[in-house]
Amino acid sequence: MEEKKPSERKRSFKNTSNIEIKRVYTARDVTSDDSAMGLPGEYPFTRGVQPTMYRGRFWTMRQYAGMASAEESNARYRYLLEQGQTGLSVAFDLPTQIGYDSDHSLAQGEVGKVGVAIDSLEDMEVLLGGIPLDKVSTSMTINAPAVVLLAMYIAVAEKQGVPLAKLNGTIQNDILKEYAARGTYIFPPVQSMRLITDIFAFCSEQVPEWNTISISGYHIREAGSSAVQEVAFTLSNGIAYVQAALDAGLRVDEFAPRLSFFFNSHVDFFEEIAKFRAARRLWAKIMTERFGAQNPRSQMLRFHTQTGGSTLTAQQPDNNIIRITLQALAAVLGGTQSLHTNSRDEALALPTEESVRIALRTQQIIAFESGVADVVDPLGGSYYIENLTSSIERAAAEQIARIDAHGGAVKAIERGVMQRDIQDSAYAWQQQVESKERVVVGVNLFQIRESAPRGLERIDASVGERQKARLAALKSRRDNAKVQAALASLTQTAASNDNLMPAVLEAVRTYATLGEICDCLRRVFGEYRPEATLT
Repeated sequence: MEEKKPSERKRSFKNTSNIEIKRVYTARDVTSDDSAMGLPGEYPFTRGVQPTMYRGRFWTMRQYAGMASAEESNARYRYLLEQGQTGLSVAFDLPTQIGYDSDHSLAQGEVGKVGVAIDSLEDMEVLLGGIPLDKVSTSMTINAPAVVLLAMYIAVAEKQGVPLAKLNGTIQNDILKEYAARGTYIFPPVQSMRLITDIFAFCSEQVPEWNTISISGYHIREAGSSAVQEVAFTLSNGIAYVQAALDAGLRVDEFAPRLSFFFNSHVDFFEEIAKFRAARRLWAKIMTERFGAQNPRSQMLRFHTQTGGSTLTAQQPDNNIIRITLQALAAVLGGTQSLHTNSRDEALALPTEESVRIALRTQQIIAFESGVADVVDPLGGSYYIENLTSSIERAAAEQIARIDAHGGAVKAIERGVMQRDIQDSAYAWQQQVESKERVVVGVNLFQIRESAPRGLERIDASVGERQKARLAALKSRRDNAKVQAALASLTQTAASNDNLMPAVLEAVRTYATLGEICDCLRRVFGEYRPEATLT
């Protein structure tokens, strides 16, 4: 008599990267390559970049925040630090991200809306007022004008009397993913890459503990990529940055130890854990085999994680607390170095003070109560995790080879290769949601009748006018002759091959504004206008 096949609730089981998931995994599913994963803190760092991981100290709890004016954002930072946050993470408004001052016509209606407005060193002084920069690590999510915001941060440290060697933090400074997935670019790719390598060179000598770039897969995933694409496109961008630095005359072990990464933690719990492990192993091999890095710190993929913003729902927003908890747990089990947990109401508005406290408490409960931080890589050796780690690594390596065949990340972006792949992945995801092949609780299943949300965070519409008034007052009292001299020097430097960082820093010290500095660079570099390559 023929044995009846056990029934299952779906014809096939696949994760977000379309990798087939078997019913059960055994030792036969773990190859010799899978089992040769080493120990934590050892090449290829599959199990973590430090031998003790969270037994030494917890990950940095770094809540991303910024709103309205520098005063209001400073108050939120102080609140979060009082609540136990261990590092700052600055969100800038859209005009700041694309190099416009608050009084620019294109900034109207956008000032302070999705982050803090920073027009000058004066704003940065207020933003960081009362925060000791030699004791607090700061991450700044800024890309096209990163050189200017870093210069402002350095100038504040100088005013505080903090030696630059003691500054610790990160600027995102990842322009390639802006062209591919996000859109806050200013300058053409070649000139943008120059700014990045100038920062690498300056910081390697002057600010040695600063992470000069956070190569970001987060926004690639938010735009709709799969987990495999997130790894592949992020590491391809990383390869482009390393090669650009080498072409600029830097030595790999001079700058590579300060490279860092930024990943998403999405909905598929085990896929995310395996993704982080695969990315570490793949980057270690790339840095060693392709670039000849000798310093173990050059081979390490250190990363920040943010829970998946695109997974949050406006429907039944309290459900987001559960989603965020699972995503945060996946990041910790995957070995993240720092973590931002989103807030339950972020599909509706900027988070309230209560919401960010719950988000921070989520991290603290995982750290102090759950026990998951007491052992390094607790899922290492799981047949499923090891098999999935290798599957993601192989698939991502194939995608990287495909990007290489297009001439590398810059060429692939210029030709729309990454953009098309991300679009196709996002479309496939949406089709699955609409067909209910993929369930989103409260959205396409288990809906309820809901009343309009109340108590959301609102940004005062007057912030734009207040910011413009502050800017006008600054321009009337600063030494404008010094400003113009510094801007002229900056323009001259931009037209040369000299490192731009000292000239930008000097302009910032005179209280030249972000927009004035970026306009100098626009005149020399031009502005990027993407070709209509997507179909």
